[in-house]
Amino acid sequence: MRHDWIRRSAFALALLGVACNVTPPKAAETASDTAPPSVLFGDLYIDAAKARIHPDTKTLADAVPLRAPAEIVADYDRQKPMSETALRNFFDANFRVDPPVETVAPPEGLSLRDHITALWPLLTRTTTEAEPGSSRLPLPEPYVVPGGRFTEIYYWDSYFTMLGLGAEQASLRRSMVDDFAYMIRTYGHVPNGSRTYYLSRSQPPFFYLMVSLLSPDDPAKAWAEYLPELKAEHAFWMAGEMDAAPGLPSLRVVKLADGSVLNRYYDGRDVPRDESYGEDLAVAVGTDRPAPEVYRDLRAAAESGWDFSSRWLVDGKSLTTIHTTDVVPPDLNGLLYGLEKAIAAGCVVADDPACAISYADRADKRRAAINALLWNADTGLYDDLDWKTGKLLGHVTAAGLYPLFTGAAEEAKAAEVASATRAHLLEQGGIVTSTINTGQQWDAPNGWAPLQWVSVTGLCRYGDSALAGEIAKRWVSTVSRVYDDTGRLLEKYNVMDAVPGGGGEYALQDGFGWTNGVTIALMDAMTEQGNGAAFTCPAMTGP
Repeated sequence: MRHDWIRRSAFALALLGVACNVTPPKAAETASDTAPPSVLFGDLYIDAAKARIHPDTKTLADAVPLRAPAEIVADYDRQKPMSETALRNFFDANFRVDPPVETVAPPEGLSLRDHITALWPLLTRTTTEAEPGSSRLPLPEPYVVPGGRFTEIYYWDSYFTMLGLGAEQASLRRSMVDDFAYMIRTYGHVPNGSRTYYLSRSQPPFFYLMVSLLSPDDPAKAWAEYLPELKAEHAFWMAGEMDAAPGLPSLRVVKLADGSVLNRYYDGRDVPRDESYGEDLAVAVGTDRPAPEVYRDLRAAAESGWDFSSRWLVDGKSLTTIHTTDVVPPDLNGLLYGLEKAIAAGCVVADDPACAISYADRADKRRAAINALLWNADTGLYDDLDWKTGKLLGHVTAAGLYPLFTGAAEEAKAAEVASATRAHLLEQGGIVTSTINTGQQWDAPNGWAPLQWVSVTGLCRYGDSALAGEIAKRWVSTVSRVYDDTGRLLEKYNVMDAVPGGGGEYALQDGFGWTNGVTIALMDAMTEQGNGAAFTCPAMTGP
């Protein structure tokens, strides 16, 4: 049995605190096995990050100490290496830097599909133990990493990666779900990724959709199996609900003027991100706002997965104006609606009618709030709301399709979303992330695999298979063209020109987990017919 009786009973007892509106305790960030590197190594880490002794600060965050952290810190305090060269030499003598994921190994000449199939073993990792002092979090089962600089499991990436795992990889799909369930039981939520420096935040809550892939013909059966973990994830997002009031959010919960309860992205810490320490310092220096406020907004944007985007910027251009925690987004709330529906369906299977009624009621209220408060009639899309002003922000982005993806949209509004998508977001290479080019990676001209899948399946859910098929064909064509030119699967693409993407804090990465998964899933939805490809909407596995 997957769940032994003792583990399930203990976890169920922990959930009693949730039922009584008691916030479950968080994993202690200062414990030696979960402390982020900036805490564990103190001045050494901060000095190395500020000096940019490695071009990518994530290299520092992921470095493995060669001896006990306390010994390294003591020696650093004694030696006080002041110059950049001395600092780099000290770091290199005391830490091991592992290489990025190598994904160029498949032989040349493979078809796109065969190349992706050959990539899965290269992207699969097993880390049942973490080396002492490293930032890596151990996981009980094998998992797939995105690739490149991303050598750990990531939360929302993994759902889209799993879409491309075939029947022969069913055990790997189950293993990944069990890794996420383990993290929920261990840390109270799914971290952004399996690193200590990600523990203070999560990412868009796709766990319920991952679980549904284990039983696509009867997802409620799978939700019932993982019901304790699904409830615990919901409790994480709703922690602080009893303390929230209009104009006074609590953690990730926002209560609006009409009494509606929705959610925002947030982070439990308000210091520079370990993986982007110098970058965050530079943003804070460029503004008169309190630095902790800026850091939390940067971190909250990282929780959203859209790090970074004009969505989070007051002026639509500069990171110094970031205000992520002021924003009530349609993507997050659409997913939480889906989670609530999934829990309700799982409770029906588990023969717990009170639970089913409670979560169904939550879902109904959230759906009503999404359609009343996050609908922008001017743009024809679901929009981001500034809870401080009570005004919609007028963003034309692919996030506006999430309520279709999860079934939260009203039928008439879904038709308007389809029209707006065709008019403003459809480009020659697929769906563009936003209509604004800021140089940030989650803006024009980039398109991303997860947003193609959200758009395609959301439009299919509401009956627009023609537009869904057009998006799918354009995306697969872009990925195929770039693969033919470069031999690689990339993290993101410039869908306006159908070429590799760019922008953001780091170089373009290849591998790439979610591109592989979504591309395979969309290829499976298309069949050659006559002079072109015929498209059939993928089967829905959500509520």
